[in-house]
Amino acid sequence: MFKLKFGAIGFFSLGLTLISSPTQALPGQTTDEAVAWINANPTLRPAIGNGLVVKKSNTPSQRFNFQASLLPPGRIDVPRNRTTIRSERYAFFDMINGVTLERLVTSLRIIYGVDIYQDYQQSQIIFNYPTQEMINRSRRQNLPLLEARKGQLRLGNRYAYWLEIVETENGIAFDGQMTVFLKEDLEKFAAELQSR
Repeated sequence: MFKLKFGAIGFFSLGLTLISSPTQALPGQTTDEAVAWINANPTLRPAIGNGLVVKKSNTPSQRFNFQASLLPPGRIDVPRNRTTIRSERYAFFDMINGVTLERLVTSLRIIYGVDIYQDYQQSQIIFNYPTQEMINRSRRQNLPLLEARKGQLRLGNRYAYWLEIVETENGIAFDGQMTVFLKEDLEKFAAELQSR
């Protein structure tokens, strides 16, 4: 199994035991299937959590969260279906090792397995940010967080993917997240992301 583990190499460093199990819980499946998969996934358990949420913490400066949600990413809306997962998100906060887009992608393979990792690797970039327009607006309006957010929105054959890190003034990111979500929610979310 792939494992996210605590250790001397670093918080949630990625151990690479290459026996992967098939992914069983993904957006589009039921909440019951997601809860069962989370409880059986060695990367996500044991941890503090309740059903669709997992929280792991080594120290206050190192945290990992995973959440399966009935809502797509973006502006909150009323769930259309209260039993179907629309998105799954994992996030790192790590002031010791930092967080990179590459670390988020490697974690995708560890959590979900090779099939989803390959879907991501073959996905098309829909939106890459910050754009020059965002950077200019950030500087004009004194909104440094707008320029500090670096991310991508991607479309695979099976799912859509959203990665984002937030860099400090020194160019180091201590937190980041990846969201796997249904392709049918991509257009709405892309419009929201591009208009921020």
